[in-house]
Amino acid sequence: MSTRRTSLRAAAGLLSAAALSPAEAQTSPPARDQRWVVVHRPGPAWQSGVSPFEQPGLDTHIAHYRRWQQEGKLALGGPFMDGSAGGMMIAAAGVPEAEVRAHAQSDPAVQSGLLTAELRPWLIGMRGTV
Repeated sequence: MSTRRTSLRAAAGLLSAAALSPAEAQTSPPARDQRWVVVHRPGPAWQSGVSPFEQPGLDTHIAHYRRWQQEGKLALGGPFMDGSAGGMMIAAAGVPEAEVRAHAQSDPAVQSGLLTAELRPWLIGMRGTV
């Protein structure tokens, strides 16, 4: 019986030694995929009652981000479809905040007041098999 207790204690000691404490787990965090998201909302020049796709100047906004997409700097983008008339653009991995901010502020639709742009950091916490 004492041999069995000794074996169980030894096994428990090995298991607890193999488990990482919360502090130890934080010393080597998993790789993180943080992106910058530009959230667009209607600005002061937005025409109420006019479809988002018929807003004067929206074509320049689309062209502005289409060029960025062609340069490999835009991962995803598009309008929200819930009637809020906003949308978002998600920068590709590795595009720095300063570059995303400069691109968002140089958007002709933002400069004209058609849209506003808010920059937000976003951590990809879950990824599917799209």
